[in-house]
Amino acid sequence: MSSFLKIAIRNLLKGPSTDPYPFGETFVPKGLRGKVKYNAKACVACRMCEHVCAGGAIQIREVADKSGLEFILWHNTCAFCGLCEHYCPTKAIRLTEDYHTVHRQEDKYRYVEKGFIKYVNCARCATPMVPIPLELLNVAYDQVNEDIEKLRHLCPKCRQERAL
Repeated sequence: MSSFLKIAIRNLLKGPSTDPYPFGETFVPKGLRGKVKYNAKACVACRMCEHVCAGGAIQIREVADKSGLEFILWHNTCAFCGLCEHYCPTKAIRLTEDYHTVHRQEDKYRYVEKGFIKYVNCARCATPMVPIPLELLNVAYDQVNEDIEKLRHLCPKCRQERAL
């Protein structure tokens, strides 16, 4: 018997050597860059993610009633490069290890990650502003004291006036 036939028979008896995906679970390597998860409570709307997005998949825009900002990430155009996660100062954007991105063609415009950042009013002048999350203060300061916590509730103009 030729060596080829021996190898073929041995492989047939051994069974498949591939993962059963999509009909069963498969191995997910540690650190896989999968679908994006967005945390609106940690977002400062700096738009850095929108700027660095390689696929142009991220949009941050004001909603029609001017009550806040809407975050939209189109999974269809996301390249899973991780630039948004890397440059986000508060880590409001995270790439998960979830690789399940299959969807029907008619669902492609609904296959998005959305979030809403509701404006809050400045404690001093009542101007609508993006809320400053504690995550940003923890990045900027070693310890957040009472004075810094009060500045968090002021718009940029009122913060500047108070600092002077």
